[in-house]
Amino acid sequence: MRYLTVALAKGRLAKKAMEIFEKIGLPCEEMKDEDSRKLIFTNEEKKIKYFLSKPSDVPTFVEYGAADLGIVGKDTILEEGRKLFEVLDLKTGNCKMCVCGPAEAAERLKHHELIRVATKYPGIAKDYFFNKKRQTVEIIKLNGSVELAPLVGLSEVIVDIVETGATLKENGLEVLEEIVPLSARMIVNQVSMKMENERITQIIRDVRAVLESA
Repeated sequence: MRYLTVALAKGRLAKKAMEIFEKIGLPCEEMKDEDSRKLIFTNEEKKIKYFLSKPSDVPTFVEYGAADLGIVGKDTILEEGRKLFEVLDLKTGNCKMCVCGPAEAAERLKHHELIRVATKYPGIAKDYFFNKKRQTVEIIKLNGSVELAPLVGLSEVIVDIVETGATLKENGLEVLEEIVPLSARMIVNQVSMKMENERITQIIRDVRAVLESA
């Protein structure tokens, strides 16, 4: 039996995912050692390997078969646009991708004016404005605090993840349009789904049962 490999997005999501895997009988004691310098953690008995990765790389590892399965946010799946199967909503890390800005920017959105949009997610922003709204906009990619952009005149609006909206409110911004709800998802490599169908389907089934009993 070959190893199944799981790519986990680093951070809170990986912790949550490992709690779920532990509940379905696929724990990994090695991962609990926070001082470990290892990159790949193995459960020899169950023939399963785990590794931690930058969230934006998880879909790449899964598409190319370096990982059979992955756990990552829906925002990353949409932004990366990789060829893979999205099989399960883990119903954790719930938030929304939104268009935000000062209240007065709402009119400019309504009238499909040419505006500038600052975002860490240019792929999602392009798809929303060009394909769904049919609005021509200039998209500016930022890596840091996108909330700054409308405050310093770099853009009229931003496209960003909103959890509570507290940061927006503190800076005089608000949600103007909702793009898509987000949460953690399980993804599967397309070839692995065929070759290891039985094992992967069992994992999906077990994880679903844990989520439903929560």
